[in-house]
Amino acid sequence: MSHRRRAPFLGALALAAAALGGCPKREAPPAPASAPAAPAPLSRGKPLRIAMIGKSSTNPIFLSARTGAEAAAKDLSGKIGVPVEIVWMTPPQEDGALQAQRISQAVSEGVRAILISCSDADLVTPAIDAAVEHGVDVMTFDSDAPASKRFAFYGVDGRRLGQDIMAQLSKLLGGKGKVAILAGNQNAPNLQERVDGVRAEAARHPGIQIVGTFFHIERPEAAVAEVIRVGNQHRDLRGWAMVGGWALYTKTLLTELDPAKIKIVAVDGLPPELVYVEKGLVPVLLAQQPYLWGNVGVTKIVDKVIHKKDVPTIVPMDAVRVTADTLGSWARQLRQWGFADVPEEYLKLK
Repeated sequence: MSHRRRAPFLGALALAAAALGGCPKREAPPAPASAPAAPAPLSRGKPLRIAMIGKSSTNPIFLSARTGAEAAAKDLSGKIGVPVEIVWMTPPQEDGALQAQRISQAVSEGVRAILISCSDADLVTPAIDAAVEHGVDVMTFDSDAPASKRFAFYGVDGRRLGQDIMAQLSKLLGGKGKVAILAGNQNAPNLQERVDGVRAEAARHPGIQIVGTFFHIERPEAAVAEVIRVGNQHRDLRGWAMVGGWALYTKTLLTELDPAKIKIVAVDGLPPELVYVEKGLVPVLLAQQPYLWGNVGVTKIVDKVIHKKDVPTIVPMDAVRVTADTLGSWARQLRQWGFADVPEEYLKLK
């Protein structure tokens, strides 16, 4: 590779490292020792390699996205005559700096495109921009980096979703009562948007009082511990607006909270959460469609890279309202998407 060809990418990597290093308490990922080769034009039979970087490989919602991506890759490989490969590069836990490292690693390993859900938009944007400058197409899903050079984002409108959470919760509470917001990673842009939406909608309901927004590591045990801690501090709490479903991935809250005294509206509708709908503690789940994050994401990348189509900058996804009345149909949808842990009793419901 000539010096002239390498210089722009090396400069972009330097800017990415500088931006990461400027964030307190976060270590910047090291730049590759040398600039990777630019991706060669795809030819028939040459694989289209797509790096997929979710937020956490221990979160089942991103494992579902991976399943959807791999299904799309298998289907499209046969249709377009080009092998499509998914390179899973998701960190074990939420870590924006590590995601930035994985982006640089993916470019170094010669991937043609990247599909990423951003844990911290500020941290990954310089790395995304460096990748794009080097000829790698980047698409975001679930959690965007809107200031970056990614070509498209696929996911729900975070602010509108937050408004829907609060509207549903206020209705359940008769328009009055103290509520808390469970918010996960405070650096995740999609969660910030949802919290903003919850608060904006709460302002329209004079009888609703928000006691606080509570962040936590996005693991079930951490989320449950925060719910219990806040409940002990606010004995008169009547509701939770959960912008993610982490606390519902275990059955702990079924014995810790009384559905006659408190109601929850939460995002997502994974198999472990369904029992909360059945028991009435969570009358409404606003479920994203994680399988489609991967499936549609890979399809849009193929549209851009192979078919040279114009892909909309924002590809919207609608949340699905899951209640006791729709529990059966949603359970069957999850099973079709490959969730083997859907309880059999829910599959038999109407």
